[in-house]
Amino acid sequence: MHKYGKRSQSIIAMLLLLFLGGVLIVNLFKPSKSFSEAENRSLEQLPQLTLHSLFSGKFTSGFEKYISDQFMARDFWIGVKSDTDRAMGKKESNGIYLGKDGYLIQKFTLPADGDLEMKVNAVHSLAKAAPGLRTFVMLVPTAASVLADKLPDYAPAGEELAYLDQVRQSLSRDIRFVDVYPALRAQRERSVYYKTDHHWTTRGAFYAYQELSKRMGLTPKKEEDFTIRQVTDEFYGSLYSKSGFRHVEPDRIELYMPKAGGSCTVAYVEEGRTADSMYAMDNLGKKDKYTVFFDGNHSLIQITTGLRDGTKLLVVKDSYANSLIPFLTAHFSEIYVVDPRYYEKDLKALIQERQIRDVLLLYNANTFFEDPSLNRLAEPTE
Repeated sequence: MHKYGKRSQSIIAMLLLLFLGGVLIVNLFKPSKSFSEAENRSLEQLPQLTLHSLFSGKFTSGFEKYISDQFMARDFWIGVKSDTDRAMGKKESNGIYLGKDGYLIQKFTLPADGDLEMKVNAVHSLAKAAPGLRTFVMLVPTAASVLADKLPDYAPAGEELAYLDQVRQSLSRDIRFVDVYPALRAQRERSVYYKTDHHWTTRGAFYAYQELSKRMGLTPKKEEDFTIRQVTDEFYGSLYSKSGFRHVEPDRIELYMPKAGGSCTVAYVEEGRTADSMYAMDNLGKKDKYTVFFDGNHSLIQITTGLRDGTKLLVVKDSYANSLIPFLTAHFSEIYVVDPRYYEKDLKALIQERQIRDVLLLYNANTFFEDPSLNRLAEPTE
C-alpha cells in the first residue's frame, strides 16, 4: 500500500511538471496580444533587454507584468481563482470587490508621491494655452465613493474624495472645478454606475451633464427632452472580466435620444473617416459594448453639429466622457475630443489654431491619477 501510494504521488508530480512545462512552452511561442478586449486595456509587451534595464530592475519588473498579461488562457485562470476565493468567503479579486446587490466595485488606487502635484501643473499649463480660455475640470468619483454603501463591510472608503478635494483646492480660481459627487450621490439608487463595468451609466452621465451646464452658464436639457432607448441588456463589462466573478447579472445600456432630433457629423481625424452618428450600433454585438459610444477611444474626434453660432469646445478626456459628450452637442457648433493617451500632437496648438474658447477636462478619479500621458500637458511647447 505504501509502495503504491508513493508511486501515485510520483505520477501526479510528473503530470504536474509536464503540464507546467507545456504551459511554459506555449507561453514562449504563442504570439503576444496587444489588447485585451475583455479587460478593455492594453497588455504588457515583452520589455527590451539592455544592461541598464537589467541592472535597474526595470526589465525584471516589466517581464513579470508581461508574463502575467500574456499567460495562456489568462481569462480562464482568473475565473478559476475568483470562484475558489468566493467559495472560501472572500469578496475581493484582482483589486475588485464583490459588493452588495450584485455590484462589482474597483478599488481606488492611491496616487504616487508627487503625482497629484504633477497633474495639477498639467491642468494649469493647459489653462494657459490661449488668452481668455475658459477651463472646466470634472473629475468623476468612481462607484467606490458614490456607492460606498454597496461595498463589503470591511472595505475602506473615503480616500478618493479627499484626493479630489485636494486637487480642487490646488487649482487656481480661474479654473472652474465641477463637483458632480453631490448629484450622483443623490441619485445613487437610480443606477448611475454599471454593476459589471467601471464606467458610469448614461443616466449617471446625464446628471453630471446637468451640473456641468450650470457651471458653463448653459440651460441643460431635461430628462423628458429625451427618448430613453435600451439597446442591450447583455453587457458584461471590464470589472466582470478583470475580477473573474462570474455569477452576476449583466447590465443594460441605454441611449438618450433627443426628441427634437438634431444631426451631427463625427470625423475620426487620424483614421480619416466620418460617421453621421455618435453611436456605433454594430459594437453592441462585441464584448465591450460600451464602445457603442463613439466606437471607443480615439486620438482626435471632431463633431460638427447643426448649430451655426461658432461656439467651440475641446474635451480632454478618458472613456468616461464618451457617454456624456452627446448631451453637449445641443450647446456647441463644434466639439473637439482628444484622448491624450493616443494624441501625440501639440494640444495647445490645436486650441490656438481652431480658436477654441472652452476646454473641459473630464476624467474619472482613478484614470486621472494613473494616466501618465496627462503629464505631457505641463511640458513647454517647442
